[in-house]
Amino acid sequence: MPSQRPSLMQPTTEETRKTPFAAAEDTQWSRPECQAWTGMLLLGTCLLYCTRVTMPVCTLAMSQDFGWNKKEAGIVLSSFFWGYCLTQVVGGHLGDRIGGEKIILLSASTWGFITVVTPLIAHLGSGHLAFMTFSRILMGLLQGVYFPALTSLLSQRVQESERAFTYSTVGAGSQFGTLVTGGIGSVLLDWCGWQSVFYFSGGLTLLWVYYVYRCLLNEKDLFLALGVLAQGLPMARPSKVPWRQLFRKPSVWAVVFSQLSSACSFFILLSWLPTFFKETFPHSKGWIFNVVPWLLAIPASLFSGFLSDRLISQGYRVITVRKFMQVMGLGLSSIFALCLGHTTSFLKAMIFASASIGFQTFNHSAKAVSSTSGAPFTAVSNERTAGLRRACSSGLQEQQ
Repeated sequence: MPSQRPSLMQPTTEETRKTPFAAAEDTQWSRPECQAWTGMLLLGTCLLYCTRVTMPVCTLAMSQDFGWNKKEAGIVLSSFFWGYCLTQVVGGHLGDRIGGEKIILLSASTWGFITVVTPLIAHLGSGHLAFMTFSRILMGLLQGVYFPALTSLLSQRVQESERAFTYSTVGAGSQFGTLVTGGIGSVLLDWCGWQSVFYFSGGLTLLWVYYVYRCLLNEKDLFLALGVLAQGLPMARPSKVPWRQLFRKPSVWAVVFSQLSSACSFFILLSWLPTFFKETFPHSKGWIFNVVPWLLAIPASLFSGFLSDRLISQGYRVITVRKFMQVMGLGLSSIFALCLGHTTSFLKAMIFASASIGFQTFNHSAKAVSSTSGAPFTAVSNERTAGLRRACSSGLQEQQ
């Protein structure tokens, strides 16, 4: 029976047996377990972005069907972030308390289901705009917990010397997901209509959830976590977060502003790059500038993680490496983005766009993974600030 199979994350100490939700905190994954989870989380991030960009891909076709103007279509697209910005700290907090892998799976099962039924929701009545706006807000609320819970999970399960590469590998799923929906989704949109794109991305997500549930998680722990969330029972010893002390730390504000900067630049490129190329180079092929920069970002993300872990293994201080990767992720990326706006050559524009997006992936080995080592937060109790620091450093992300 599924309930009898062993979990990959069994508690091993007396204390973890007393507190089942804290069982994972003292146990790191073995190499085979880390490889299995890294692969599954990479796929999970890919599917997160598959479902997230489904609406932008289908917006034009839906606007034609429902008679939306540009303002109404913009409301639907932006409403995702109305919900997304509200559950960052919650995701890190719940990830610390009951386990990031459980939060990821429970949320994925819900936003996967919402994606599948979106075509049905759109035809519930005449209020298409209201129904779609509400569903996108709900999607944002549910997907907002993913990256904070992911960071919480990796901080507890992966060795510090391997975290940057692991996080970068998992983070590369954002580019994979964008490519999958941008490529296959465009074909489905032309052949089968916009409804098929939602069925495709949502259906794959539910299949992923089922596989992870059957093969990588302990059924009892998952249902116990679900019961705790449903009943609102205390999940761990309550602790008072020292908000005033925390926000006096310059390192906290550095993480917040670096995340704000990287997210703004990422979404500007994600949203306006197709328009820029179409207006500047009218005869260029759409599949080139919609695919090539994001395709090259995948090896760039993997290389950034490899480089970061390599430098640390050679004796460089962790904080020095994180700062270096942040400079690469923000500084060089910004330079190439500025160059992109001042070129009249299609080839140079492709090079600048690809370089800007590629260097942005270096952020995966900087502020995002820095929270898993706790270096900027050593002056404040880890137990008290874990959920907030993980939300600040990874949850406000994007990446859509």
